[in-house]
Amino acid sequence: MLRILVVEDDPVLADLVADGLREHNMIVDVVHDGAAAVNRAADIAPDVVVLDRDLPVLHGDDVTRALIRHGSPARILMLTAAAALDSRVEGLLLGADDYLPKPFAFSELIARVTALGRRAPARVATILRRGDLHVDVGRHEVRRGDRAITLNRKEFGVLTELLRAEGELVSAEHLLNRVWDEHTDPFTTAVRTTLKTLRQKLGLPDPIVTVVGRGYRLP
Repeated sequence: MLRILVVEDDPVLADLVADGLREHNMIVDVVHDGAAAVNRAADIAPDVVVLDRDLPVLHGDDVTRALIRHGSPARILMLTAAAALDSRVEGLLLGADDYLPKPFAFSELIARVTALGRRAPARVATILRRGDLHVDVGRHEVRRGDRAITLNRKEFGVLTELLRAEGELVSAEHLLNRVWDEHTDPFTTAVRTTLKTLRQKLGLPDPIVTVVGRGYRLP
């Protein structure tokens, strides 16, 4: 699943874009000013930043410079009401990967975000193993021993986060932040429910250890 950061100062447009991206199975976080964008990008390491250029607090140009300076691997799709060629060129020269003038067709936005997501550099290993568990992240394939296991997106996301922790504890808050997004109710039972179905699909012996009040890990 692609992780997208939408940076747009118009709350209505931001929510419309975010909801549309979520309908295409993307994890989406939203902020409304440039300073919040830099901080949030550092927290979640998005694959793509959909960045309005004319932002309050910190201009979109400065956000782009900050992301590049901090070594963010995110691809940047810059949005602006200015459609002039010089403005588009200026944004690309700053370091944006693509440019889309407002108003835009949503189908084009989805296509551009998806294309940028494919170009985002891999941040972690694509093959994860622990014990008899084997996960191919790129192919979305899971095996336990010789048995192939079909997981939905949330179950797959939880399992990969546990594998990447290499035996360390992973809190429910971390899983909620990494596999879901800020649109999710923080008091939801989604993590517990997903872990229950994940355990059922992985089978016995249960490969997930619960440390009450602290989190989960793979032994």
